[in-house]
Parts: sequence; C-alpha cells; structure tokens
Amino acid sequence: MKVLLCGGGTAGHVNPAIAIADFIKARHSKADIRFVGTNYGIESKLVPRAGYPLTEIEVYGLKRKLSLENIRNVSKAVSAIGKSKRLLREFSPDLVIGTGGYVSGPLVWAACDLGIPTAIHEQNAFPGLTTRRLASRVDLVMLGFADAKTRLTCKKSVLVGNPIRREILFADRAAARERLEIKESERLLVSFGGSMGSRRFNENIRELMALHCSEGRFRHIHAAGQFGIKWLPGELEERGITPERYPLIDLREYIFNMEDVMAAADLLICRAGAITLGELAAMGKPSILIPSPNVTDNHQYYNALAFAKVGAAELLEEKDCSGQVLYDRVNALLSDEEKLRSMSQAAQQFAILDSTQRIYDSIAPFLRQGTSQSV
Repeated sequence: MKVLLCGGGTAGHVNPAIAIADFIKARHSKADIRFVGTNYGIESKLVPRAGYPLTEIEVYGLKRKLSLENIRNVSKAVSAIGKSKRLLREFSPDLVIGTGGYVSGPLVWAACDLGIPTAIHEQNAFPGLTTRRLASRVDLVMLGFADAKTRLTCKKSVLVGNPIRREILFADRAAARERLEIKESERLLVSFGGSMGSRRFNENIRELMALHCSEGRFRHIHAAGQFGIKWLPGELEERGITPERYPLIDLREYIFNMEDVMAAADLLICRAGAITLGELAAMGKPSILIPSPNVTDNHQYYNALAFAKVGAAELLEEKDCSGQVLYDRVNALLSDEEKLRSMSQAAQQFAILDSTQRIYDSIAPFLRQGTSQSV
C-alpha cells in the first residue's frame, strides 16, 4: 500500500495529516507512507519528527492583490505541478490525501490530472482557498464541520470531524506532570499563537509575562512561533525577564511535546483554529481563546464563540486584548477551581474522539485491501 499526504504552512494542516498517517500505519504495518511539503514550513520539522519521509517542493501562497511577487508565485505553482507529476509517476501511490494549505494544491491537482484517487480534508467551517479550488476535482471531500458543505461544490463529501493524534487522546495529566517535573500543587499556564508566531499575540503575552513573572504564582510555557522567537526573547530581556532570573517562564519556538504540555496545563491561551479546539475538547481543557482576525471569513471567531456560549472557554477578541486584561483573567480563572472544572466539562461535549476512524473508513475503498496488516 502506498499513500502520499500533503499539507503544510501551519501545524493546523500538518498535524491532521500525521494523525491520518499514524492511523493507517497502525493497521497496515507495511504501508509505504510519504509526505510532500516545503523546507520552510512547519511540516519540515513536524513530519520528520513523526518518522515519515518528506519530499520537498517549492510553492508559496497567493496574495489577495496583484503584484510581481504574486506573478512569481503563480509561476512556481505551475512548476510545482510538473514536479508533482514526476513524483507521482515515480511513487505511484494508491491514494493522495491533502489536508490544506497552499502546499497541498499542486500535488492534489497533479494527482487528479493523472487519474490517481484523491481525497482532501477541510478542518474549518469556512473552507480555505485551496479546498475550494480542489473540491470539485477530487474523489472525496472530508469535512471537519457540517457547515462547510454548504460552501463547497464537490462530487462526494462526508462529515468526519477533525483528527486528533493518539498522543493527545491518551495523554495522562499525572504522567505528563511527572515527565515535566511539575508538582500537582503548581499551576501551569500554556500559551501559543500559531506555528508562525503572531506579532500582536506575542506582544500581549510579553506584557502578561512582565506582570506575573516576579510573583511566581504559576509556571508559564509559551511558544512564540517561527518569527516570534526571533525578537521576543530580546524584548523580554530588555525588561529584565531572563530564564536565569525567572525559571518558571519557559519560552520556546514551538511546543513539540504538546501532548504532555497540554495534558499538564491548568489553563491555555491560544487561537481558535479547528484542530486546536479539537484537542482542547478531547482533553477537556479550560481556555482563553483569542481568534485570529486575519483568517478567511473570520471563521476562528465563530469557532471560539461556540465554545464560549456553553462556558467551555472565555472569548477575547484581539482588539480588546492586552497584557493587563490577560493578567486579570488568568488570575481570576486560576484562583477558581470550580470554574476551571465546569469549563473542562463543557469543553468535552465538543469532542469527536473517533474522527480518525471515520476518515480511515472513508478512504478504505481506495486502499489495497490485500496488503492489510492488522495490528
């Protein structure tokens, strides 16, 4: 069995692909599973860490306005389709699966041209540009939200939810805290604003850290992202905040052991992407959600609103956010055990724990049953 997966740009596109790959591999131990992505997106780090080979192609997203850069990027996309066809002829996969992001466009398009079975997974209620362009060409569209179907024209679609990695599903709080050397009596705040690193999000976290670091009331793990890690440590140091002076603050580029960090957390501050919300729901974690205002149709706001309406999270729009506001909300929540417990229970009602099984059942007809190696 040969399966080729592609998705990148952000962890929200890469992690679902890895979850699908792991699920297939667990049931077909001899399956040859490979990934296609860029050498500059987060997939270049996450895919190798997951143990899968990554073939690199050069492709970039398109801007909303006409520019010389856009023209160059279109040229690179056309070139990427040609390279994708050569790669597909060489590997000859049984199925090509795209999980979103501009990197998946050329490969899935090329697979359609060559008559190779194709499937795409759309995580959000408002489908991305790549999904909208590919939906009518692929054999199967798998949806994370039922609402997405009304915004797509496709041959066949199925509601599967958003896949959650096994490590997240089976993470244990006590074991995670032991590995992270965090006492049960300690509070842990975790924050992350996306794998790229939003400037505004990081600035608010910077001010939050400046307010709480000297108090030592809780630990704080923050992922600054690919771009944020380049400037945030320096700006914190200007404020006298260094790892040596304040060891309870743990600043990283990316949280690679998210299953442990999220399991150990008492409260999270994060964006409201579909995969992140799925993980919060699966673990039943209280959160302060700050939706990104720079996404298609403002879909993160509506994701966050659904959680906030039932008390699973506190919704804080970026225009209303500041370090002081975060400081007040974090202190209030971490001081209210009953509130945290009720938020946890409310979050769990959104969990779709068998999403990966639903995806596998949907793509099974495309796979070679004769090579099945049940575990």
